[in-house]
Amino acid sequence: MAAAMYFSIWALLTADLVCTRSVRQVHDMNEPEDWDVDDFMCPRECFCPPSFPTALYCENRGLKEIPAIPSRIWYLYLENNLIETIPEKPFENATELRWINLNKNKIANYGIAKGALSQLKKLLFLFLEDNELEEVPSPLPRSLEQLQLARNKVSRIPQGTFSNLENLTLLDLQHNKLFDNAFQRDTFKGLKNLLQLNMAKNALRQMPPRLPANTMQLFLDNNSIEAIPDNYFNVIPKVAFLRLNHNKLSDAGLPSSGFDVSSLLDLQLSHNRLTKFPRVSAHLQHLHLDHNQIKSVNVSVICPPPPAAPGERDLFSYGPRLNYLRLDGNGIEPPIPMDLMNCFRLLQAIII
Repeated sequence: MAAAMYFSIWALLTADLVCTRSVRQVHDMNEPEDWDVDDFMCPRECFCPPSFPTALYCENRGLKEIPAIPSRIWYLYLENNLIETIPEKPFENATELRWINLNKNKIANYGIAKGALSQLKKLLFLFLEDNELEEVPSPLPRSLEQLQLARNKVSRIPQGTFSNLENLTLLDLQHNKLFDNAFQRDTFKGLKNLLQLNMAKNALRQMPPRLPANTMQLFLDNNSIEAIPDNYFNVIPKVAFLRLNHNKLSDAGLPSSGFDVSSLLDLQLSHNRLTKFPRVSAHLQHLHLDHNQIKSVNVSVICPPPPAAPGERDLFSYGPRLNYLRLDGNGIEPPIPMDLMNCFRLLQAIII
């Protein structure tokens, strides 16, 4: 039942970016008859669709500055321009903004006025991917739910940056220049509702410290992580999806209990330096171990005990839940050991 619950939550999370825009358009919108004359104005550089009056489309127009944003606007699209600064003035009347997309511009930290973003008290989604940022911008509005900063030059997270972002559920810092010294023990303090943290494609050698307790999705692919401390997962007891592909993990670098974490449903350890099958939980459903240095599979060691179940145990109902396993790119030769199939009876796909 717990596995089903986590999978349902994951489905909702992955659908969030798709459905949120259409859902949020419908609710809490002011009626047009309540708007002032100025609300109907449209910046000449942009497009204001009559059928979608709360949206302002200014993307792909070679803009160097942000135009004045009318007060009726909820959704602002400014991606793929030449914008270098985010001043306060264009947003003076934009008190209803929920969504800003500034991807693919030329924005650096010194170009962001201190109160430009924090004044947007209803902002939920902020996209600043593919810019020139060298640190996480601050201050940000307390209302923010998603912050997307992929493919910048971020190497610093100033003290207290996240301290007031208690509503943030997704933080994307992939493909930046984060080293281990970018994090303090309290870096993520305040992110009480964070569900997804993506720090893939950085320069980490260690696992990030003291993650928020509600973290469910942790993506750390393409770093140089060599070890995971013992009891690391005690701090994030709800983690369900863990990606550590393309790192430098060895058998000696794994926790003494391996990945025996009851909440974990999807574990990806492809392209590391493992020579043994790690210990896993009976609740795990997907396991990626391809392109390591595993030469054999000792089922008597790796087969997890079935999860506790009331009454008489049925191995098909209460046995290990693994249904997808990748072992290709190792030194394992077919055929598949029958002991492996007897242990993981729910396996639907195994790749050797």
